[in-house]
Amino acid sequence: MSDSMALADWLARIESQHPVSIDLGLERVAEVARRMGLTDSPIAERVVSVAGTNGKGSTVALLEALARAHGLSTATYTSPHLLRYNERLRLDGIEASDALLVAGFERVETARLAPEPISLTYFEVGTLAAFWAIAERHPQMAILEIGLGGRLDAVNVVDPDVAIITTVAQDHAAFLGTDIEIIGREKAGILRAARPAVLGSRHLPASVYRRALELGAGTHALGRDFWHVPQATGWQEGDGNWRWEGRDGEGNALTLEALPDPRLPLDNAASALQALALAGTTLDGEACRQAFEGVRLPGRMQWLGQWCLDVAHNPQAAHYLAARLAERPRSGRRVALFGMLDDKDAGAVIDALAAQVDGWVAVSLEGERGRDATQLAALLESHGQTVLHRAAAPRAGAEWLAATLETNDEALVCGSFLTVADVLDWYDSRESDVSPETASIPRRKS
Repeated sequence: MSDSMALADWLARIESQHPVSIDLGLERVAEVARRMGLTDSPIAERVVSVAGTNGKGSTVALLEALARAHGLSTATYTSPHLLRYNERLRLDGIEASDALLVAGFERVETARLAPEPISLTYFEVGTLAAFWAIAERHPQMAILEIGLGGRLDAVNVVDPDVAIITTVAQDHAAFLGTDIEIIGREKAGILRAARPAVLGSRHLPASVYRRALELGAGTHALGRDFWHVPQATGWQEGDGNWRWEGRDGEGNALTLEALPDPRLPLDNAASALQALALAGTTLDGEACRQAFEGVRLPGRMQWLGQWCLDVAHNPQAAHYLAARLAERPRSGRRVALFGMLDDKDAGAVIDALAAQVDGWVAVSLEGERGRDATQLAALLESHGQTVLHRAAAPRAGAEWLAATLETNDEALVCGSFLTVADVLDWYDSRESDVSPETASIPRRKS
């Protein structure tokens, strides 16, 4: 553990020290957390954990914006990152510094080696380092995104005061299986006895409700206990267009009027409001409006000129993306730059987006789970889609597409965090030089 080790060195080290990249289970990570003192007391005054197949990132971003607008000190832990590992940990809205992350890695390394060495995955080391950094600050609210599943995810070593489950759908089949009821029970593993649970979808499997009942967790379900209601048609930017109704922790009815569109799913915005109320914050209408007007989340319906970047990588997310695109008037072509990992249901994603796409650029993704552009192009054509180009990497596809787009055309970049990250990095590099520090950090995303 040299004092001279930089963040890039640490990331390379922790990526290679465990035999597999994903190793679900809490026994090893819980023991190291105990050695670090992270289980002795809460890491924040209030902890909110967010699990789900889709919508976790936007729910975390919305809740962070709402909490900060209400004057709370905050910490958020999310994964994966797009361009910088530092994105994963935010303190009061600011990405963690290299020095803080390195200090966290050093604390984890010391604890995992003694008295008996314990091997940890890349994600587990990063999670414990983030928890140490959060505990050092002890903010008024920590918002934690579950990485994969729920019950056995490393983030679940910390007990939440409020748990949010956004959606349950099939994804990560190799680890969670394909049975929605089993997946739902895994997601419900973040629930705690006698603590509130915000259920942020109208279509959660029965296993989620059964687990909440077994624990005596107080459920607050979208469409039953809280709602978002449109207030106007023909909404334009700056106009209030929806109302939220819910309840506080004492069961008192709450209403917020004329809320602006946060440009993220309203199910998730409504869930974030309900969670904040259950965490003991008195909701202020003006603070909520300020939060929704200012929230931004890279890689989720992110428009950069003609380019739309969205990390949708499963059928449920693709259907939502298609619905949002259908609302957008256009006069030119929409070409999708598309790269997906081999363990994802690319065929179902293609079908969900097909009506909104006029042509496709298939790109290869690297790594053991990567899917080759030629293979992806063949799948696209088997689904009746027009493949305009094949590229060895997302940025190579972006270079080709940028040279062919007409003035009224749009480019849709989707299929994977890896696809969006590479194109976003390419796009940013056209605007300014990439710093050596950023360029040197490994691009591991899981």
